[in-house]
Amino acid sequence: MTRRFVPPHPPRSRKPVATWRGFFGERARTAVYGWSELAFDSWYFKRNVLGHTVHVVLKPEWVQRVLLDNAANYEKPRLVKRVLGPTIGEGLLTSDGELWRAQRRIVAASFIPPAVDALVPVFGEVGEAMAGSWQAGVRDMAVEATSATMRIIAAALFSGDERLTTREAMDHITAAMEGVGEARIQVLLGLPLIPLMRRGRRGRRGQQFLRRTLGEIVRERLREDAPDDFVTHMARALQDRFGPGQAIELATDNAATFYLAGHETTANATSWTLFVLSEQPELQERVAAEAREALGSGVAADLPDRLPLLRAVVEETLRLYPPVPRMDREAVAPDMLGPHELQPGDFVSIWPWIIHRHKRLWDEPDAFDPDRFAAAGKEQRHRFQYMPFGAGPRTCVGARLAMAEALTILAIWLSGWRFAPVPGRQVRPSGMVTLRQAGGLPLILTRR
Repeated sequence: MTRRFVPPHPPRSRKPVATWRGFFGERARTAVYGWSELAFDSWYFKRNVLGHTVHVVLKPEWVQRVLLDNAANYEKPRLVKRVLGPTIGEGLLTSDGELWRAQRRIVAASFIPPAVDALVPVFGEVGEAMAGSWQAGVRDMAVEATSATMRIIAAALFSGDERLTTREAMDHITAAMEGVGEARIQVLLGLPLIPLMRRGRRGRRGQQFLRRTLGEIVRERLREDAPDDFVTHMARALQDRFGPGQAIELATDNAATFYLAGHETTANATSWTLFVLSEQPELQERVAAEAREALGSGVAADLPDRLPLLRAVVEETLRLYPPVPRMDREAVAPDMLGPHELQPGDFVSIWPWIIHRHKRLWDEPDAFDPDRFAAAGKEQRHRFQYMPFGAGPRTCVGARLAMAEALTILAIWLSGWRFAPVPGRQVRPSGMVTLRQAGGLPLILTRR
């Protein structure tokens, strides 16, 4: 039986926090900060945020209506598109309707199971190279996880383009993600997107670096001598469908989307898993033993299937620290969610962070318990109760890749190294778009 462990989460007040508090302090920097205990025991509540009606929907059956049963009535909000547009334009993450469907069809072929399984050796090469370069001592595993997943996404989708794996690229991506908080407030206030604070200015430079670099790569992929990779196939398919001008913009949009989402969410899942295992040495030893046995048969396509305990640990980590803590939609036409009436233009806010820790859906919801993801437990769960990669038609197209990548990297790292917490170091989540560890994740590494 796994020792009961309750990982840290932001403090919760007994009563709801005033909406205006979300624009100041930690609440303006961290999406999951400032929720009350009441939120984790309610199915629904409504807010008015600077004149915008927001329905916070937490009941799985109502979430299913928004994301699946009546999905055509709920589009990505225009405000969200304004915030993310400078970085990912009209790519797969922010588009709707036929534009979304056309892009989804084009990119989906690169993420079918055989294509992902063929990449497992690539995941292994990167994981082994990084683990082999370490020395015993304290190392920031958030940085290591990000570096690994950046190398992997560059190798798997961009033919290993070195422009995407430098320290400069990593710093720019971090800045672009952190700059979202300031842009969010400006959009809600109806203001132009002009970076005012240092964080916002760094974010703008990060966006510009990303767009400039990926735009160069996309244009190179339309040449006859381009490498045979994801970006080349995507850019040429988009050109056939939309014509040269729009195709270059859409290909850049999607290159940014997959570069960001392809490494950021997996890096966070990997680092959070290392954190929870560092706090549970007995469980870590069991996982490491499983990893060593599985790796004895080589780093092949079926490696992720040979890691059932590690998979359960990762899935439970994704429950407590979902890669994307919230999803928003905007109603196109009137609708009803249970007894609650929605009007066109209303926002629906769906929070995996809350749903994954909801008191009516999980026993001891804040406790870490990988046994929840045994086969019997999965059968009893509502399909919209656990959504680490989204749900419905817009489920993350790269979900299989992300899981296989995380499992492979973690198996290699845990088989050769022990990870322990730094005494006195507190770990807490931070971020508006994804959940990182505030200030990184320094851990003590020792060789096995």
